[in-house]
Amino acid sequence: MTRSRRTRRAAGQRSIRVLAAAIGLAFALPIAALVARAVLDGSLAASVTSRVVVDALALSLVTTSASLVVTVLIGLPLAFALARRSFRGATILETVIDLPIVLPPSVAGLALLLLLGRRGWFGDALAAVGLEVPFTTLAVVLAQVFVSAPFFIRSARTGIAAVDRDLEDAARVDGASESAVLRRITIPLAGPALAAGIVMSWARSLGEFGATIMFAGNVEGRTQTLPLVVYGEFTGGDLNGAIAAAAILILAALGVLVAVRALHWSRALDLRATG
Repeated sequence: MTRSRRTRRAAGQRSIRVLAAAIGLAFALPIAALVARAVLDGSLAASVTSRVVVDALALSLVTTSASLVVTVLIGLPLAFALARRSFRGATILETVIDLPIVLPPSVAGLALLLLLGRRGWFGDALAAVGLEVPFTTLAVVLAQVFVSAPFFIRSARTGIAAVDRDLEDAARVDGASESAVLRRITIPLAGPALAAGIVMSWARSLGEFGATIMFAGNVEGRTQTLPLVVYGEFTGGDLNGAIAAAAILILAALGVLVAVRALHWSRALDLRATG
């Protein structure tokens, strides 16, 4: 009976591994096909020296870094409040924060345009102080923050809510200030969730297209991020150029994700060694 149970368990584990491999392959094959095409036809090497692609990549990295900083600065306090405070309207606030996740990006861009555009709600006020937001690099950052911040806030809220309050109370009893408790207890324990939220938010910003083209436009050197180059090359009939730009976008995202994974593994090994 025991041998039969072990046999069924082993068969079940093999089936799960086969299914996982098949699903992983289904996700990997389209990406591999695109990168392989860019490498084999030489378009990837050519695009690396293309001024349009290099400028777009640089702009993407700068704007996503800026949007990530803004997201963390506004998202961390908000996530902490949602995780630790009970207040009227919290459910409505959570719904509003999650809304950009389900909205089509083009709708998000149109909403930002109607709010901050020349004929938007705050258009006259912005014009009065000489500030023009749409179709600028600032608009790219705002579009990225709008669509990516919910990913960080959701993850950070979950991580902070999972921190054992008794550990924080024990630190307070030992004389730690609230800032020390936050730095040394809450943030480190919620670190994996915060890191996951940061990676997801950055990845969403890097791949943002719809809100950017609606709110910031596709101005070379100013608002043309790498996803917009892919779109522009494809609609312009240059399939090889679109494939090459897409491959660079994939490799840039992959590089960051691998670096984050390596850092996570390194920290895990350090903790295991010290433990």
